[in-house]
Amino acid sequence: MAFDPKIPFNDLPALPPALDSETRESLLNHVIKASRSLAELKGLCETMTEEALLNLLFNTVVLQESRDSSAIENIVTTQDELYQAALNAENSNPATKEVLSYREALQSGIRMMRENQNLITTNVLIGIVQKVKQNLSGIRVQPGTVLKNSITGEVLYTPPCCEEEIRTKMASLEKFINIPELSPFDPIIKLSLIHYQFESIHPFNDGNGRTGRILNMLYLIQQQLLPQPVLYLSAYIIDHKQDYYRLLNEVTMKENWNDWIMFMTTAVNETAQLTIKKIRGILELKKQFEPIVFKTLEKFGKRKELFELMFNMPYIIIDLLVKNGIAHRETASIYLKQLEKEGLLKPLKIGKSTYYINHRLMELLAKRD
Repeated sequence: MAFDPKIPFNDLPALPPALDSETRESLLNHVIKASRSLAELKGLCETMTEEALLNLLFNTVVLQESRDSSAIENIVTTQDELYQAALNAENSNPATKEVLSYREALQSGIRMMRENQNLITTNVLIGIVQKVKQNLSGIRVQPGTVLKNSITGEVLYTPPCCEEEIRTKMASLEKFINIPELSPFDPIIKLSLIHYQFESIHPFNDGNGRTGRILNMLYLIQQQLLPQPVLYLSAYIIDHKQDYYRLLNEVTMKENWNDWIMFMTTAVNETAQLTIKKIRGILELKKQFEPIVFKTLEKFGKRKELFELMFNMPYIIIDLLVKNGIAHRETASIYLKQLEKEGLLKPLKIGKSTYYINHRLMELLAKRD
């Protein structure tokens, strides 16, 4: 039966697809480039201790990914709002809270996978979407879910329906992800296939896109291609959003796996190279800042802790230093103002609070080239 975008796609084939030798040959150079970039990124990460890497990530790179991934779903927040909320979530707006929940979902997903013998299962993904949406979301049980053109309202795709059908397809996807013998593909090609299949099953009422992008990260960690969640494709998808959705649709309509896999391997390669550049930039910036900070705060006993905090949390408030046992309020204020005078931090007054921003770090994080 011909594909009809208005009818639930219960005929969605299980993975793996039959890729001919010509398709595999045309993809080989792209896969090699992406593999080398991932290996270089992994090697860079392994030069740091796990604690240093995690500190570098979760309040810098991960927050940027959280913002970009949410922006794909038209959940928009500014950098100022995001980092202010990271310090004081109670005062954040709903969009910013959703962005922060993405970071929580990523951390939770990694933990659940590792507690589950390193397996990525439907239940792990349900746990992730519940963190993303901050509710008790589960597999879709009612018909009516369709994907439309946001401008024309045209129905572009109707995912499989409903719970029994979705669970059957998710069980097949689980096997494809977790049993290597079922697939002879390179892991980067397999990542492309997994991403398409999850998005096509569209198992949840909401949060599928963000959960699918977290799934990408979990798979790279599961396959030991990366030690921690350092590769984020959301910025690349935003920059190539039209191609992303067009190529997803072409797999469904035309079985055009070649162009889809090429898109994803290119995304992995370019994003890995950008991430390498950002991490090296952060490390170089720390190297430049360290002697200045230590000289400026030479009479301060916990200058090392404050220095690390400047790179773990690009926005700092006095209460954060107090909370971390770095300084009392009066002392914290004095030393933050000294760092401001040296041009290392920029103050931002909002209401009664003053945020001290590591602006050079923020500029580095925002770069996409």
